[in-house]
Amino acid sequence: MDEDYQTYLNRVARTTLLETYNSQLQNLQESPKFQPSSEGGRKPVPFPGYSVITPPPNEDSQNQDFYQSLRLCQEQLLQLPLETDLIVPVPFASFHLTLADLIWDNAYLYASQNSEFEVQLRSCIAQIFQQYRQSITQTNPSVWQILGFFVKPRSIAVCLIAKDESSYKQILQFRRTIYQSSGLTALGIEQHYHFTAHITLGYFGEISPHLDRDRLSASLFELNEQWLENSSQLLVHQAQLRKFDDMTRYYRELDWPILDF
Repeated sequence: MDEDYQTYLNRVARTTLLETYNSQLQNLQESPKFQPSSEGGRKPVPFPGYSVITPPPNEDSQNQDFYQSLRLCQEQLLQLPLETDLIVPVPFASFHLTLADLIWDNAYLYASQNSEFEVQLRSCIAQIFQQYRQSITQTNPSVWQILGFFVKPRSIAVCLIAKDESSYKQILQFRRTIYQSSGLTALGIEQHYHFTAHITLGYFGEISPHLDRDRLSASLFELNEQWLENSSQLLVHQAQLRKFDDMTRYYRELDWPILDF
């Protein structure tokens, strides 16, 4: 399902064009992952599941400059002259790159009715990590950099591109090892999406009928210029199995599978 390197570059390059922003912003939807709170603002709603992700900022000493740049990016986004409740920011500590979606929401709730499901999932991912490790001759971090803002119907993120084709192929090979696993298939887990490397900054809340979409499009496009001058890069040096209960925290136990690239 995942594309070759050039096809990927061509596709994601279009996501940061002004005309793409103009189009995407016409179709914004309130994210169901957050709801209004009686105390003001919005709070996360339960949305449980598992993913394979990079370590979050507070546990990733190799990418501190990158994540500080991303923190600044989120702050600039929230400082745009927008309606107060348009963007619900995700906590800095939850920033991450998803390497492989596994299972979430209703599918997770159904699967977890089997009391052995989570043990089986962790065991299967450990075997997959070991299989991938044995299939490669050398290990090097994959290097990625920010292309610009990525607007989806219910969220806003930054889109990433691989520094070179070898970095891209490494992640693709890793994803194929995961999704072609008969063990995961037996657990009801399969690939649903093309890989679009991104880090979510926030989710959309209240969509005002008076939202100035043209102004927002122009602002996002202008902010993208900063990435042409920013040399910070994300080193994808480790993959971790992590669980989430909602979209604000991704956690793991010490004995859960880890893969060093």
